[in-house]
Amino acid sequence: MTTTERPAPIIVDATTWRGKALVPVLVYVGLLVAVVSSLGAPLVPSIATDYGVSLGTAQWSLTITLLVGAVSSPVVGRFGDGPRRLHVLLASLGVLVVGSVFAALPVKAFALLILGRAMQGIGLALLPLAMSVARDHLPPERARATLATLSVTAVVGVGLGYPLTGVIAEHLNLHAGFWLAAALGLIAMVLSALVVPTSRHRESKAFDLAGAALLGLGLAGLLLSISEGENWGWLSGRLLLLGGLSVVVILAWIWHELRIQLPLVDLRMMRNRTVLTANVTGVMAGVGMYMMMSMIIRYVQTPSTISYGMGASVVVAGLVLLPLSVASFTASKLVTYVSRWIGPQRILPIGVLAFALSLLLFATNRGQLWQPFVEMGIGGIGIGCSFAVMPRMIVSAIPPEETSSALALNQVLRTVGYSIGSALAAAILTAHTVATEEFPRNAGYTSGAVIGIALLVVTAVVSFALPTRGGKPRAKYDAEQELSVEESVDSALAGVIAFEPDLSEDPNGPTARARR
Repeated sequence: MTTTERPAPIIVDATTWRGKALVPVLVYVGLLVAVVSSLGAPLVPSIATDYGVSLGTAQWSLTITLLVGAVSSPVVGRFGDGPRRLHVLLASLGVLVVGSVFAALPVKAFALLILGRAMQGIGLALLPLAMSVARDHLPPERARATLATLSVTAVVGVGLGYPLTGVIAEHLNLHAGFWLAAALGLIAMVLSALVVPTSRHRESKAFDLAGAALLGLGLAGLLLSISEGENWGWLSGRLLLLGGLSVVVILAWIWHELRIQLPLVDLRMMRNRTVLTANVTGVMAGVGMYMMMSMIIRYVQTPSTISYGMGASVVVAGLVLLPLSVASFTASKLVTYVSRWIGPQRILPIGVLAFALSLLLFATNRGQLWQPFVEMGIGGIGIGCSFAVMPRMIVSAIPPEETSSALALNQVLRTVGYSIGSALAAAILTAHTVATEEFPRNAGYTSGAVIGIALLVVTAVVSFALPTRGGKPRAKYDAEQELSVEESVDSALAGVIAFEPDLSEDPNGPTARARR
């Protein structure tokens, strides 16, 4: 018992207007995340044409959002885990709205677009904040139903968001999708301010500012080195200097996170080999996932005037991503039943190899438009299997009170993989683009696929060989852990950069007593 108890959380009354509106508003925020997540890969070729930049440069409109999301998600999550969660939610929405406006302005300033897309990356942390609100301010049974709805909304919303974004961009213009995101974000701000309760029951925690700065600088330098390698020269002095400094900064960040009491990202979890396996696989699978998405979307939109081009519209490019979303979501649910007979540590390499198979098919069979649909579907099965078992491996290997922190670490590292994959795909295709031409040679896609396959095969071997039993795994999770696993799986499949703050609490604290 502490000398000063904090107030109990506000549990909304379902019979009041606020209680009736809270869940729809949270679901609306989840849909907003889906829309922002959709303003990425399908628009890269259109951005290159509209702004008069190379496809490799245009790829930064996707990479920068993922980079900022990877850094800002633990920052937003940490701030949102305190007494000012509502303020953090509104501020994040505000940044998203302003960034969307910057990206939507009809001026030929690519730097302004990149700034806007970077600011939109902060909005990708909205889903875990919405989940935290549901956990704290709804009765337990209603909270569980709402969390399940939010997860499904994110997954299904992203699958539908890609073709919807394509329709808007094709029939209106490139900037219309960003105007839509700004309008939806502004509505979300007003609704959240009216409905979402305050979180004064939560205690303020120290924030790791140095960790956030080191992580951001290190990742930004590393991604810039990968993206500009072809333009600067892979052995040029400035690239080697930037790359070396970035590695030093990342090592300094790791050293700092292991020494500080309240780190931004708890890397101590990596000492468990099962957790290490899930996290290493998460990073590598994230790289492969965004390599595949970026290459296939660019390939199908290559004009038919190019020898290998399919000339698909933005709408069709968005539809190509639909099998990925549907197959990954379906596979993740099937894994829940299959894991009763086959351990997650054995399902993981199978999922990674299925993912490699999709890249193998892309490398050898991509002459017809139907083939990318099939390849995305097979890739979705691999993604669904892999991303569904990672959280289960982690939960089976750690104490219950460390569940949220461990899943958060996996989500952050997986998102780092997304950023690297996006930049790596752009670098490979740029290396296969002749200086006088706009589009890469067909062989560039083959090279990218082969590199992705090699990466995933190594990942499958590591995921098979590295795990070890650090003790007897729990055969059954409690309800709260199972819910955390499902949230992590669904947010991963949605491509949402989700940092779930550490919601473990003192079993004798006021929040725990209020829920009993």
